[in-house]
Amino acid sequence: MDIDCLPFRQTGYFSDLICDYIDGKETLQPFYNRLPKLENFKEQIAEKATNYPEENRTVLYDVLQEQYKGISVSSKTRTNLIQLKEPITFTVVTGHQLNLFTGPLYFLYKIISTINLTTQLKKTYPRFNFVPVFWMATEDHDFEEINYFNFNAKKLHWNRDASGAVGHLNTDGLQEVYEAFANELPSSGNAETLKSLFKAAYFEHDNLAEATRFLANALFGEYGLVIVDGNHKGFKRVLAPYAKKDIFENTAFTKVSETVAKIQELPEAYNIQVNPREINYFYLKGELRERIVLNGNTFCVNNTEIEFSKDELLEELENCPERFSPNVIARPLYQEIILPNLCYIGGGGELAYWLELKVSFEAMGVAFPILLPRNSALVVSEKQRKKLGKMNLSVVDLFLGQSSLINKKIREISNIDIDFSVQKNHLCEQFKAMYDLAEQTDKSFWGAVKAQEVKQLKGLDALEKRLLKAQKRKLKDHVQRMTELQNELFPNQSLQERNLNFSELYLEYGEALIPILMNDLQPLKIDFSVLGV
Repeated sequence: MDIDCLPFRQTGYFSDLICDYIDGKETLQPFYNRLPKLENFKEQIAEKATNYPEENRTVLYDVLQEQYKGISVSSKTRTNLIQLKEPITFTVVTGHQLNLFTGPLYFLYKIISTINLTTQLKKTYPRFNFVPVFWMATEDHDFEEINYFNFNAKKLHWNRDASGAVGHLNTDGLQEVYEAFANELPSSGNAETLKSLFKAAYFEHDNLAEATRFLANALFGEYGLVIVDGNHKGFKRVLAPYAKKDIFENTAFTKVSETVAKIQELPEAYNIQVNPREINYFYLKGELRERIVLNGNTFCVNNTEIEFSKDELLEELENCPERFSPNVIARPLYQEIILPNLCYIGGGGELAYWLELKVSFEAMGVAFPILLPRNSALVVSEKQRKKLGKMNLSVVDLFLGQSSLINKKIREISNIDIDFSVQKNHLCEQFKAMYDLAEQTDKSFWGAVKAQEVKQLKGLDALEKRLLKAQKRKLKDHVQRMTELQNELFPNQSLQERNLNFSELYLEYGEALIPILMNDLQPLKIDFSVLGV
């Protein structure tokens, strides 16, 4: 496979915060533990080994044995599940929402980054075991964010009423989604495989969590992926002491607020991804997942009549810890308490809020993981590569905004010069003499000279745009072919990985798709990859 790489910053699709983090900018050093470099994992292993209680490992092992009961797994996953009981075993984790049929393509890239990093770590630190983990966001309640996937430029929606944690949702109504999907598929062996995968996931499992576990296991089980559902009473019992600090002492709110203030003081003017709440937990019961808020001396469940005194809430937390669900601020801490984890792999938006959390981790006495941006990639087919060659388009060209791309290429292929920079510079030189004359005679004349200069420069801009527009019409066929190709590779003028579902690539490459991606995506080579398949 042909592989081109370009820096994240050069793509124009990633925030300054993430690009500066990748570059190791000095002002960001207080907000992370160690940069994602292979040599830094030695210290991370040592820190986590002393920070992770053995009793937490026992809970992890026992709960996973329960969660995997009756599930067919590969020998590699079975080995990893057993090794998690050993003190020399550590994890690398990624997480994601329970998007329908995996959702965007980067679902695959997250997991591939995670698996490949564990392989790399084993080669470098052979004395230890490294297990790739996918943490399912089963407690999330944003159904509107996960109830569809894109296929053939269409949104295939799961239409139903939903409330509470999405992991509990039964799969009613997915027959209609399947039929819409099947009607879009061609007649081929790969299409039949996709249909079978959809049916096995959603028609043979009772809820969305089980269906998503099946999908992830079917796609990545042979690589040893371990899938964790955090919505379990055993895990929540381990979380309970930390939840108390959050709810009754506002530890996370205080520490994250301090960090947010420090980020806002930086000269770079980074955007703040999330803001903490005084209490960063939801109350989770049945189809209910609502925020816990303090009203006077009473703890209330938002939008309900449920309320607790402090003693009653402490008792509830002690007896029913599974009813306390962490929000976006508390969930990362939960994950790092449960897992012997070294590194979290996520997208730019995720890592932006993780960078707000280090001080709150320290206050809670939990080791802060290494943060690694997931692999990002653009997959270009052989047919598309040939089109690029014929139109003399480069990889970098593709990342331009469409109007910028068109203007750049029209100037390149036009047989006349559409750049009026020479004329504008010449005009400015002429006006310098006029300014000198104004200084020597009547200074009030200076304003008239300036107005005339601006008017004439605007006139040249207008002529340049008019000529460019004329050339676009003349070269209409070339413009059309160029924009059609860019639209194929950048659906909705956004990254392919944020729009396409893996099924569109699977139709073309079949079972070879994941091995190809596994082979070519290198997690610690932190660049944007363009893969010519």
